[in-house]
Amino acid sequence: MAEASEETAAVRIDDWTLLLEGGRYRSHIAARDFSFALDFVPAQPVLLQGQSGFSRKGPMPGEASCYYSHPHLLVSGSIFTSARTRSVTGRAWFDHEWSNNYLGKAAAGWDWVGINLDDGSALMAFRIRDKRGGEYWAAATHRAADGGVRTVPPLQVRFQPLRRWRSPHTGVEYPIVMRLRAGDLVLDLQPLMDDQELDSRGSTGAIYWEGAVEAHSGGRVVGRGYLELTGYAAPLQL
Repeated sequence: MAEASEETAAVRIDDWTLLLEGGRYRSHIAARDFSFALDFVPAQPVLLQGQSGFSRKGPMPGEASCYYSHPHLLVSGSIFTSARTRSVTGRAWFDHEWSNNYLGKAAAGWDWVGINLDDGSALMAFRIRDKRGGEYWAAATHRAADGGVRTVPPLQVRFQPLRRWRSPHTGVEYPIVMRLRAGDLVLDLQPLMDDQELDSRGSTGAIYWEGAVEAHSGGRVVGRGYLELTGYAAPLQL
């Protein structure tokens, strides 16, 4: 049913595959009514998150992960249905993070976003919330269009909820519209659709919101990315 290489990116879950081959990622995903085959080619260097890829997740030294990203991957491939085949292109974001201790005992969950900005820059930001709803830790990494990388310290990262949505499926409420401040960069994150909740009680056990968003600034769209909201149904147990 599943396998993974310990030497390179090569994973399979039934008929879902992701493989790093010849400098590009190749994927094939089959769903009930469609399938797609997409290639992802790096257009920029790997972006190391935190201090040289060591990403703090709390005040204790052990609350950390190893973490890198591939922003602005060039995407090409096809989507297949019974009626037609459609060629597609676009941009993607690839994250790879691993740790033996993601959350401190006082932490409940996190808000995380990765954004490909239209000027070629990229932003990753997160905050970890404590079990009282306050701030436990936060960080961000911004790579400018000229390639310069800046790590934003915890006190300069803020997620401000602007609109909440209550799931008709689980009754959980999520702050799906956020104003993100990372240093001097301010973005409003707007979901492409409200209902992007994932109920994984049949597998990992968590209920959370995870989906596609647009980044707005000055009344216009300036980027696109992905937003995760975890720990709102119940504190995560990792």
